[in-house]
Amino acid sequence: MEIYEIVLILLAGVGAGAVNAAVGSGTLITFPALVAFGVPPVTATMSNAVGLIPGGIASSFGYREEIRGQGRRLLKLLPASLIGSLVGAFLLLNLPDDTFESVVPVLIVLALLLVVFQPLVQRLLREKKTTDVAEADETPAPTQAADGISLLSPGRWVLVTVIVLLTAIYGGYFAAAQGIILVGLLGLVLPDALQRINGAKNVLVLVVNVTSATVYTIVGFDRIHWLAVLLIAVGSLFGGYFGARVARRLSPVLLRTVIVVLGLVAFWRIVNL
Repeated sequence: MEIYEIVLILLAGVGAGAVNAAVGSGTLITFPALVAFGVPPVTATMSNAVGLIPGGIASSFGYREEIRGQGRRLLKLLPASLIGSLVGAFLLLNLPDDTFESVVPVLIVLALLLVVFQPLVQRLLREKKTTDVAEADETPAPTQAADGISLLSPGRWVLVTVIVLLTAIYGGYFAAAQGIILVGLLGLVLPDALQRINGAKNVLVLVVNVTSATVYTIVGFDRIHWLAVLLIAVGSLFGGYFGARVARRLSPVLLRTVIVVLGLVAFWRIVNL
């Protein structure tokens, strides 16, 4: 690599780490950068997965206050992230390189619609629940346990688990905008603040990245661009930590706006790859 390419990839890593902390589409910064410098698409995807791990650790640490109290919930969801990422990594290593181009834009648009209409849908669901409880002359159950973990019905837990599993499959395959999709879907079904959901997203996405990166390293070690991995890792480490410090101070409205804007950018970048 030329010096200017090294500098630009390092900066792309910083940007990707920051964006992943706030939303989760940082791969749409580093992936096109690597491809633009001649790195094959599958190699770029695999190198991204490995390189962005430090950024995921840093962003999760930066969101530690929002993550606190979600331990049991995350432990229940980690197996879904683990299994899904293994499936996604298998697909990446066995499907044609351009398969994602017809699927990813649709998923991003769906996720953005969920983010935009999440407050309205949640309000309608709360109103329906209140009406049903009143008609049954029952006392409403609390929505959160004493430790801050949301109490969900078995059916809702199944839905949340399926969402995490499917998103992890997608993340293990390509990872771009995985966070946007996960935040959009979890925000629809979890009775929690957006920032707490964003913190949980950082942990679940980190599990996906670590798992898929491990598979890529074992199966395709010689297909990974290790200089790119090093540059992205260093950049994302700083970007992830400072991005989390900024993102967690954003109001729900502003954070939702950032998610939508970055999601539209991600959509544009993918359809123009």
